[in-house]
Amino acid sequence: MLAKSGLRESPQQRVQVASPVPAPVRVLLVDDSVVVRSVLRAALSPTVQLADPACRVEICGVARDGIECLDAVRNLKPDILVLDIEMPRMDGLTALTHLKQIAPHLPVIMFSSHTAQGAQATLDALSRGAADYVTKPTTQANADASIAELRRQLLPKIAELAQSSKRKLRQLQPAAGVSRLDIIARSFPMAALPMKIAPIKAIAIGVSTGGPAVLEQLLSRLPADFPVPLLIVQHMPAIFTEMLAHRLNAICPLHVREAVEGELLRAGDVWIAKGDWHMVLKSRGRCCEVSMHLEQGPQENYCRPAVDKLFHSAVEVYGAGVMGVILTGMGNDGAAGALAMQRSGGLVLAQDEATSAVWGMPRRAVECGAVYKCLGPESIAAELVRRVMHAEENDAV
Repeated sequence: MLAKSGLRESPQQRVQVASPVPAPVRVLLVDDSVVVRSVLRAALSPTVQLADPACRVEICGVARDGIECLDAVRNLKPDILVLDIEMPRMDGLTALTHLKQIAPHLPVIMFSSHTAQGAQATLDALSRGAADYVTKPTTQANADASIAELRRQLLPKIAELAQSSKRKLRQLQPAAGVSRLDIIARSFPMAALPMKIAPIKAIAIGVSTGGPAVLEQLLSRLPADFPVPLLIVQHMPAIFTEMLAHRLNAICPLHVREAVEGELLRAGDVWIAKGDWHMVLKSRGRCCEVSMHLEQGPQENYCRPAVDKLFHSAVEVYGAGVMGVILTGMGNDGAAGALAMQRSGGLVLAQDEATSAVWGMPRRAVECGAVYKCLGPESIAAELVRRVMHAEENDAV
C-alpha cells in the first residue's frame, strides 16, 4: 500500500520484531567425582541443542554431595537435576527425600551404575519420586565415546522432562472455569466403547519414564484373585527389569516375575518383559493355551522390549479379549499397537497427564483415537477390576 501511494517506509516500519528466544533449560549436576562431572559437562556443553532447535541446555551449577545439592537447588532453582546416588556426607537417595519437600515439582534424573546394586538403588530412587535415570557408561573405549553415550541418553530425557514440568506448572493455575480434562477432551476425542464388550482374557501394559512408581501404585491395588494374566513392557535394561520384578513381587498381592521363554500364561500372573528382549505371545495348538516368547529382533520405536511388539502379538492371540493400558513415558511406543487393539474391539486405557512423569506415550495413543478413558493409576486399577471381575457392568459407560 505504501509503494502504491508513493510513500516510503520509514526505518521503524521496516523493522520486524524478532521472536523471543526461549530461555535455556537450566541443569544442575550433582556428583562427587571430578572426572564424572567433567564428562557430564562435556556431554551438556554450550554447543549442544535439544531435539527442538529452539531449546538449549545450560549448566547452572554443580554440587559434590547431597548437602551441596540442596543448597544449590534453593539458590539456583534449576529446571532439571542430574543426581548421583553414592556420595559422601549425604547420598542421592537421602537428598531426593529432602528435595521432594523443598522442590516437589523439580524433575530429577538419577545417574546410576549398571550393576545389580546400582539397579536396586535406582529403583528405590524412582519409587521416592525421581522422574528417570541414565546409566553411567562402563564399556566405552575412550572419553569421546562416553560423552557421546551420555549425550544420547540425557538430551531426550532433559527435553521431555523440562517440557512436561512446564506444562504441569501451567496446569496448577488453569483458566477460570476450564479444567485440563475439558481441554484434553476437546483436543483429542476419546474412542467410543464397542456395542458389545468381549470378556477380557489378558491385560497388556506399556510404560517407560516414571514407570516403576506407577506400577507399584497400580499393581498393589489389584486383588490376589485377579483372574487374568498381566503382561508388562517397561523400557529398562536387563538387570533393571529383573530387580523391578523382584521389587514388585515383594509389595503386590499378585505373583510378579521377569519373562521366561516358553512359559504358559496363567490367571493372576504378572510378567515383566526382560530388558533387551521383545516379549511376544503365541497360542499353542487347539487347547487355547497361550505362551510367551522372547525375541531379539530389531528395535521398534527405538526400543527393545517394545510395547507395540507385545500389543500386536496380544491382538493376534486374543483379538477383542485383550485390554491395553498405556502408562507414563516418552516417545510413541505402544500407540500403533493400541490402535490395533481398539480396532479389533478391545479396550485401551491411558494414564492421565496430571499423574504422568511424561505424557508422551499416553498422549500419542490418545491422539490416534485408541483410548476410551484417561485415568490416574489408582483409578486405572479400579477400572481393570471392574472390567475384568464384574463383567455384567462391561456394557455400561
